[in-house]
Amino acid sequence: MGMYFIWGRKIQFFMRILLVLIMAFVMLPSSVMAQDAVPRFNDTQLPLPRFVSLRSDKAYIRSGPAMRYPVKWVLIKDDMPVEIIQEFDHWRKIRTIEADEGWIHKSLLSGKRTVMVNGTELVPMRQKNEAGAKMLARLEPYVIAAVEECTGQWCLVSTGGFEGWIERNSLWGVYESEELN
Repeated sequence: MGMYFIWGRKIQFFMRILLVLIMAFVMLPSSVMAQDAVPRFNDTQLPLPRFVSLRSDKAYIRSGPAMRYPVKWVLIKDDMPVEIIQEFDHWRKIRTIEADEGWIHKSLLSGKRTVMVNGTELVPMRQKNEAGAKMLARLEPYVIAAVEECTGQWCLVSTGGFEGWIERNSLWGVYESEELN
């Protein structure tokens, strides 16, 4: 009888420990447990979305974040602005001016800020950031320009040997309330 009593106490002790472990596991916040189960989509901790530009004049855009995914299309214009909307490891999901989305390796991107003329009509480049200022040039849709500064409704850009101000709503590659200096 004494041997059964000792084994019974040991079993009770282990059952209590097991119960405590189960309770601790159940009480863990689901976010802590899910951290390893869910892939991270903002590896750099930089704000998403954000604009960058292509570093290369030939960039393969894939259907997923790895070399094993098929190429959806190829971008062939260096300095073209793209919007990063997601990150995974060394890959960035981007959106183009045409709203096409795909994955690109981060080595093909640059932090250099550029813009692209948006729309279907010629856009005036002005000497000052005023609607009535002298016109320096008229830019065609999809022209790429380097951004020097954006304040209010205007951005100072340079392209093709010209530097001047363009209304922000005519450009793709800067956000409506974004200030660049």
